[in-house]
Parts: sequence; C-alpha cells; structure tokens
Amino acid sequence: MKLKQRIILGFLMIILVPMLLLAAALYGFSEAQHRNSARNDTIQEAGYDITIGETDGSDLGVRIMTKDLFFTALIILIFTSVSVGLWIYRSVAAPLVKLRKATQNIKDGNLDFVLSVEGTDEFSELCRDFEEMRRRLKESAEEKIVLDKENKELISNISHDLKTPITAVKGYVEGIMDGVADTPEKMDRYVRTIYNKTVEMDHLINELTFYSKIDTNRIPYTFSKLNVEDYFSDCAEEVGLELETRGIQLCYANYVDSDVQVIADGEQIRRVIHNIISNAIKYMDKAKGMKGIIQIRVKDVGDFVQVEIEDNGKGIAAKDLPYIFDRFYRTDVSRNSAKGGSGIGLSIVRKILEDHGGKVWATSREDIGTIMYFVLRKYQEVPVNE
Repeated sequence: MKLKQRIILGFLMIILVPMLLLAAALYGFSEAQHRNSARNDTIQEAGYDITIGETDGSDLGVRIMTKDLFFTALIILIFTSVSVGLWIYRSVAAPLVKLRKATQNIKDGNLDFVLSVEGTDEFSELCRDFEEMRRRLKESAEEKIVLDKENKELISNISHDLKTPITAVKGYVEGIMDGVADTPEKMDRYVRTIYNKTVEMDHLINELTFYSKIDTNRIPYTFSKLNVEDYFSDCAEEVGLELETRGIQLCYANYVDSDVQVIADGEQIRRVIHNIISNAIKYMDKAKGMKGIIQIRVKDVGDFVQVEIEDNGKGIAAKDLPYIFDRFYRTDVSRNSAKGGSGIGLSIVRKILEDHGGKVWATSREDIGTIMYFVLRKYQEVPVNE
C-alpha cells in the first residue's frame, strides 16, 4: 500500500472509528432511556406515588451514563490514534532506519552489503533504488581496481620493454664509438641491430598511444575501398624488408581475384598485420636450428576475405589459446619477462577487427607453430534498379 493511501486511511480511521463507536453508544443510551421511560409509565399506571424518587434516580443514571460515555469515547479515540500512528510510523521508520545504516556503510567505504526491503510503497521503492545505486557503485569500484591494476602492469611492461632496447642501442653505439666495429661487416651488423631496436621502441610507443585511444573509444578510423591484391602485396613487401633484417623468411601467396575489394582502414589493418607478425617474431624458436619462416596467405571465403599468418615458432598451449586476445593475458610470465611485450598487442588486433565487422582467431600446436586468422567483409556494389 502506498504511503499516501496509508496516511489517508489512518486519518479516516481516527475520525470514523470513534464516531461509529460513539454513535453506537448513543444509540444504546437512547434505548436505555426509552426503556426507563416505559418503566416509569408502567409504575405510574399502577398507582404508586414515587415520581420524585424515580425522577431523581433517572437523572442520576443519565449523569453516570454520560460520564461513562465520555470516558469510553476518550479511551477509544486515544487507542485508535495510537494504533494508527504506530502503524504509519512503522511504515516510515523501518525503511528509514535501513536507509540510514546503508548510508553510513557507504560513507565508511563499505559496499559489501545488501539492502533488502519488502512492499510497494514509496519508501520501499526508494530503498530498492538505493540498493541499485549501491550495486552500481560496487561494480564501478571493482572496475576501477581492475583498471588501476592493468594500468600499473602496462606501465611496468612498457618500462621494461623500453629499457631493454635502449640498453642494447647504448651498448652498440658505445661499441662503434670505441672502435669495436672495426670491419665493414661488424659495422653493418651493429647498425642493423641499432635500427631493429629503434623500430621496437617506436612500435612500443605507438602501441601505448593507440591503447590510450582504445580505452577512451577514440580510435581514428578512415574507411575506404581497398583492392585486396594491391593492398596485401604492399603489406607483404613492407613486412618482408623488416623480416629480412632479422633473418626470417617470408612466404606470401594471394588466392583472391584482382578485382576484389574490402572496406577498411588501411593504416589500422597494417597495424593488425604488424602486431601479429611482431608477436610471431618475439616467440620464434631459433633453438631448433631451423630458419624462421612466416607465411601470409590471402583467400576468398565467400562474403569475406580471409588472411592467414603462419609461423614456425614455439606454438601456444591449448589451455592458453582461448585467452590470447584478452588484454594483458600472458601465457608464460617468465617467458614474457624475458622476451618483453606489453600484453596488449593481440587485444588491439581484436578490437580493430571487431570495429571493421570482422573477427580474429588462432590455431596452434606446441613446437610446431601458430596460425592467426582474420577476416574482412568484401565490398559488394548494390545494383541500381533502372
């Protein structure tokens, strides 16, 4: 029952109940007087001369009944008022006490409680709204804790990853300055190493900048029609130059017709390819005594263009495979600390492809290698009805 209805009903009870009881009492009093008058008439007809005595007794009886009636009405009125007042007070006070305790808990920073109420009045609805607010505050606080932890982990990873190539660059530059690179071959090797390390640092800085844009949903997409054959051929040529400096062989194959197009942001799809290949390079297992090989295959799969990037690295354990695209997920903490890695490269890949209406997944076998797949929707011209 709504609070307004309770108050109205309470006031009606305070007014009507005493009135009804008083009316009943007056009715009883009038009946008593009527019976008394009838009895007096009967006595007079019998010839008894006791009129004065009877009249005095009647007046005394009326006064006594009036006094009893007054006190009865007063008691009834007090009882009704107290009962109705307590009923309304309990309807208001109970939820207010709960709200006060809940407010104090939130003030003290405690969100691990439940505000449970029953009923459909305004205070019950207020308590339910307060409970919903508490639940959302708790979720927000938990998300903030997770976000702070992820940010700290990201800063730690980026700091470690930047320190490693900077130390290497410093060492090789000192070697050149001290004349250690005293042959053209050594000089060429030193310069190539310095170049690769600076590329790593540039990639890390770009990745950190892009991560901040992902977190605020401010990724700058510029979609356009891209010819699949031309675009991925250029990407393969660009990637091949970098892999050559690292002694890794690239194999590229295109199985898509020359007129197939996709709607995509060319820069961001390059970032996808670069992140996948950088991840493959990072965990390339050269201990096998085999040359590192990365294969890029572009295929037509109906309404989509599918890109496959395969490496012959260490592979990924089956238990880790479903989580590799989660932000900050690391399959091997010790290996990641040695190899580096911010832990957000593949999560960026998934975010970009989802924003393109595509998807990404992977298959892998340990000690054999990993294949990353992603698809982009083909551009299809809508026929114009003449």
